[in-house]
Amino acid sequence: MTKAESWMIEYFVNSLWMVPLIFAAAWVAVRLVKSSGPRAQHRVWVAALLLEVFLPGVKVQLIEVLRMISALAFWRWGTKAGKGNVSIAVTAVAQAHERLHLPHRLLVAIAIVYACSILYFAARLAWGLLKTHTIERDAEAADLKDTVAARWQWHLRNARVRDAALLQSEKMGGPATLGIWRGVLVVPPGFFEGMAESELDAVMAHECAHMQRHDFAKNVLYSVIALPVAHHPLLWMTFSQLAESREMVCDAIAAETIAGPERYARSLLQLASLYVRSEPARTFHAIGIFDANSLERRIMNLTRQKRSTGWALRVAMLSACVAIGAVACASALALRMDVSAEKNEKTPNRTVKIDPAVVAGLAIEQKHPVYPAEAKEKHIEGAVVLKATISKEGAVENLQIVSGPKELYASAIEAVKEWRYKPYALNGEPTEVETTVTVNYSLGK
Repeated sequence: MTKAESWMIEYFVNSLWMVPLIFAAAWVAVRLVKSSGPRAQHRVWVAALLLEVFLPGVKVQLIEVLRMISALAFWRWGTKAGKGNVSIAVTAVAQAHERLHLPHRLLVAIAIVYACSILYFAARLAWGLLKTHTIERDAEAADLKDTVAARWQWHLRNARVRDAALLQSEKMGGPATLGIWRGVLVVPPGFFEGMAESELDAVMAHECAHMQRHDFAKNVLYSVIALPVAHHPLLWMTFSQLAESREMVCDAIAAETIAGPERYARSLLQLASLYVRSEPARTFHAIGIFDANSLERRIMNLTRQKRSTGWALRVAMLSACVAIGAVACASALALRMDVSAEKNEKTPNRTVKIDPAVVAGLAIEQKHPVYPAEAKEKHIEGAVVLKATISKEGAVENLQIVSGPKELYASAIEAVKEWRYKPYALNGEPTEVETTVTVNYSLGK
């Protein structure tokens, strides 16, 4: 199995449980920031989407990160260079992750199915973009009355949108914003005829808010980067929540433009009655005033009495959200699973979580590293972080350098490779243990 296949399978397996974990954390965080308004909620869902996409691909183990941070703090703030004694601290930490062993044929089958799913969703995305581009290309300039054209220009200036077009197309059943490089509002022919001024302002203010925020381009970008996890149902729910919060943000902007949320909410209801009678032709990425299918919740959000929140409460909510996100990410990294093919299906080679104190208790011989004389003369100090595997026989194998000053590499490797441990037994059977070894070199005062 190649590295690409191994990474693909590990990403797929970890995404199955990491996406629900991040979604649950985002759901809780959104409830915490609800009083701060739709902008805060939208940012939470954007952050959730990015974490759902990128976290399954992170191979760094949490214990490695914590150990490197503590080692950095030790030599950066805890010691100062000098000509006196040499102080060396050595720690060994059991790596905290599980290794899932599956038959090679099953892994290959999973990789093929997963790759096909990505190709399917990529083709669907490309088809949707092509369909949207065709609608924009075939659309004609809208025939606007002077009063409508004047209102359109006023809303563009108010939203600080410099380059935008208003087109009409028979393929559209309602207003929708398109365009990556410039804003394009596409409406059905005669859409603005007989429309009251308040309804006209509601549509234009809302769509100009989308253009101001570049929502169409963001929607396409999110869809592209989410392709690796497009198979997951909870990612679809994340997109749904993101779309709803996006519409609420634009509602808030539009309400500020046309003299208050109550007037805007009434206009939204009047527009909805017209919109229902003419079902729009759906495009995959067009952004419209009724795009999120959440009109009732949006109206409730507009008419709900707003409570002002002080800076202290805002800081507390932000801190709580950061804490929730950190716990979710830490849990995901701590429980991340590596996948490999079984060498022997009857007695698969396993790597397990064990307490660092247990590893220390298994030590039989640990050679103390020698501080290189040349490094002492040059006042070079720091932490050398190594990854290794304690074999079933208790020997240190697969020793790899993670970080540290290169002048200290040889000393650390020379010592650690000769360490010996008692074999770790799991259910009476010797088991491999992956470890992280941090050798701190410091020059005392």
